[in-house]
Amino acid sequence: MRLKDQVAIVTGAASGIGLACAKRFAAEGAKVVLSDVAVEKGEQAAEEIQAAGGDALFVKCDVGDKAEVDALVASAVAAFGRLDCVVANAGIVHASDFLDLEEADFDRVIRVNLKGVFLTGQAAARQMAAQGGGGTIINMSSVNAVMAIPAITPYVVAKGGVNQLTKVMALALIDKSIRVNGIGPGSIATELAQAVLNDPEKRRSALCRTPMGRFGEPDEVAKVALFLASDDSSYITGQTIYPDGGRMALNYTVPVQD
Repeated sequence: MRLKDQVAIVTGAASGIGLACAKRFAAEGAKVVLSDVAVEKGEQAAEEIQAAGGDALFVKCDVGDKAEVDALVASAVAAFGRLDCVVANAGIVHASDFLDLEEADFDRVIRVNLKGVFLTGQAAARQMAAQGGGGTIINMSSVNAVMAIPAITPYVVAKGGVNQLTKVMALALIDKSIRVNGIGPGSIATELAQAVLNDPEKRRSALCRTPMGRFGEPDEVAKVALFLASDDSSYITGQTIYPDGGRMALNYTVPVQD
């Protein structure tokens, strides 16, 4: 088991990529603290991991609130004695034409998707530095950190910020033996993507830009997170890895099978 006896926090863990990461980590021996604002689903997710023989608990947390993030880290330490890994995965999307985008909606997305990653990483790093022994921080980015979709402006801006934040954190924490890396998924079959998956036109639009010709699965992202959390990536920090089905390498569109 690659994470045996390690303690990991996963934010946004009630569903999708976050839940897949929590399950994968638990299967590899980690004690996992799941957090989300969706309490019922989060508690159910933790119970599923426990039923499968894993060690897990759920803590409600709004990652845009510093006090709640600090309490999340404190809860992990109180339950399991230390903190070795954090996956800062919590995120939201708001779609709007650029000219119609409201300031409040821009701020709301930045608060969760960028400020939340900062607060989570800082609180985790403070605990890791205090206890000694290093640790790993994994920030969930997106292919849209590099490419742009104008209909989701605040999401794109936030993810671009996450990429730079990952580099800054990696350099700032390297003397504490804390490695910081990012993951930039392409089109993944999560609840967040249901609007695309269920609309034939939107689905075709996404797949024509994905050379592998399919959506990725949450567990395929979780496997990357496991690699970055484990000693298998011991010489990697400040990087963002893109499980995107070849999307970022593509400079044209590909045929889509119905």
